[in-house]
Amino acid sequence: MLVSYIAKRLLQLIPLIIAISVIVFVIIQLPPGDYLTTYIQQLELSGTDVNQSHIESLKRQYALDQPTHIQYFTWASNIVMRGDFGRSFQWNRPVAEVIGSRLQMTMTVALLTLVFVWLVSIPIGIYSATHQYSVFDYIFTFFGFIGLAVPGFLIALFMIYFIFVNTGVAITGLFSPEYVNAAWSIDKFINMLPRLGLLVAIVGLASTAGLIRTTRAMMLDELGKQYVITARAKGVPENKLLFKYPIRMAINPLISTIGWTLPALISGEVIVSIVLNMPTTGPMMLRALLTQDMYLAGSFLLIVAILTVIGTLLSDILLAVVDPRIRFGGVGG
Repeated sequence: MLVSYIAKRLLQLIPLIIAISVIVFVIIQLPPGDYLTTYIQQLELSGTDVNQSHIESLKRQYALDQPTHIQYFTWASNIVMRGDFGRSFQWNRPVAEVIGSRLQMTMTVALLTLVFVWLVSIPIGIYSATHQYSVFDYIFTFFGFIGLAVPGFLIALFMIYFIFVNTGVAITGLFSPEYVNAAWSIDKFINMLPRLGLLVAIVGLASTAGLIRTTRAMMLDELGKQYVITARAKGVPENKLLFKYPIRMAINPLISTIGWTLPALISGEVIVSIVLNMPTTGPMMLRALLTQDMYLAGSFLLIVAILTVIGTLLSDILLAVVDPRIRFGGVGG
């Protein structure tokens, strides 16, 4: 049953990913002009004369003389056949190389943030539910709303100012100036940890606050059900009761949100990484959009979309495995 379910879902992903790739390519084509227009404007502003023959040569070089649908089919077929995402106009390098140089850092931040979100939000959500209306419940609720309401980049700006005023240390960048060009060592790794930790905490703050509220609500819903009341009446110890059923049921949102949490973390770190001057794909993505580097921007959007699709598939499979109430195909048991 599980194997056939996975096979069916994988087949369903094929037309979905094709549709996503078309939408992504259309979106990056929507703004007026293209990279060539921006490039010519930069040349003219610098005082360089650009004649028509030079413009036509640049169009052929960047394949901008082809119709949009031809550009899409060329781009899509190269991805499928050769894993070639095209060539970045502004970097004049293959997109795979440009993204690959920063994707490792971005995925590291995203995975660490995901672990941080789970480790912080689940215990707090469970505690708030089991100690409803206590002092700590109100405190966690207050800070949860703060985390949801205040943008991450604003918190990053505040932390930069606060740390610099009190310590004189600028926390922008992944390393202190003396370690930027130094070879990897224990000292360089230790120097990186506080800055990386700050980025992870700021990026994960909103997701942590949201998951705390979700976990608390799910726990309260489970604790009010008849089976919990009956178990308590029979004298089942509270800790055993909580971990046997309510907590197992309440963490379903954690699994079901994997599909959008990871891509949201990757895309959500863009402005925070710009503020903190971190070498992730976020600043590079923003620059690609501003300069209309369509293959670089489109490839990044496509990767995030595919991560969402794969994450959703994993969520569905894990939910069906861990929760016996869920049946494949929507058939009740």
